[in-house]
Amino acid sequence: MINFAIVGCGRIAKRHSELLGLEQIKGARLAAVCDVVIEKAKEFGERFGVPYYRSFDEMMQNEQIDVVSVLTPSGLHAEHVIALAKYKRHIVVEKPMALTLTDAEAMIKACDGNGVRLFVVKQNRFNVPVVKAREALDGGRFGKLVLGTVRVRWCRDQRYYDQDSWRGTWAYDGGVLANQASHHIDMLTWFMGEVESVHARATTALVNIEAEDTAVATLKFRNGALGIIEATSATRPKDIEGSISVLGAGGSVEIAGFAVNNIRTWQFGDNDPADAEVMEKYSVNPPNVYGFGHQAYYEHVVDCLMNNSKALVDGHEGRQSLELIMALYESIASQKEVSLPLEVKYSKLGNRFS
Repeated sequence: MINFAIVGCGRIAKRHSELLGLEQIKGARLAAVCDVVIEKAKEFGERFGVPYYRSFDEMMQNEQIDVVSVLTPSGLHAEHVIALAKYKRHIVVEKPMALTLTDAEAMIKACDGNGVRLFVVKQNRFNVPVVKAREALDGGRFGKLVLGTVRVRWCRDQRYYDQDSWRGTWAYDGGVLANQASHHIDMLTWFMGEVESVHARATTALVNIEAEDTAVATLKFRNGALGIIEATSATRPKDIEGSISVLGAGGSVEIAGFAVNNIRTWQFGDNDPADAEVMEKYSVNPPNVYGFGHQAYYEHVVDCLMNNSKALVDGHEGRQSLELIMALYESIASQKEVSLPLEVKYSKLGNRFS
């Protein structure tokens, strides 16, 4: 049994704690929770019958803890992961892993130096329709890639941002690109490959925050394919979709639903008898935007630790996804096309001194 502790008892912690605390992950259980607001930690601790703490330094004296899930605001991920790495317990960190590449690299260095495995949460990669599409990609069924598109059309109103002072700030959160759309941006590069350049625009349309609630971008991939990102948290009055489409010379796939779980299109030029079953068996729209991927993600983490196998999204993979997000912000700030590898000059993301 692998014992997990949670640092940060906010909105996303409800999903993580229910999976671990209600024993929905084989081989894993919740062992402790922590939050600087002790009332939040107490609520989680009492619900799941585990010790709760205000300080993770105090919590880490609990020798039963094997893994720590860091679910604090994005701008604090680096500080917390680096501080926790010295305890030599493995670490799961929510997306994005950090808000600057310097912080991401420091996190990787701290974990490597302490013999700690760093897992970055990208649960949509584990959605069954996404897994099936990736199998088709690896099998060469798409052929030459032509166009990849992701869309995030979600609703986050002013009440959402007013719940916590860090939300929508440059220092600790960013906007829809860094927060809500980060999973979809990660999936786009996972399917389409390395990015050569990006050109992005953004606006803050319906809420009072520092960062953007709506953005669009075009991408050029090194393999010659093009990409489009459409992301907004200004959909009203409720969420519409989170989706990805991949178009190639050999076929096309579009997966939509609230959280990239519902296959909308599955068509290939070659004939595979299994295709008839894909739409029927592997397309389930979840009840909310979190989807079903977190469970499969934690099962993957347990498998990696039990069998010492390679993680699908480690610190280096998380850094690559972060670099694209930062390039989008650099393009928005400079109003120019930006090439990768990235040199940050104008972006405010992760800047606590602006």
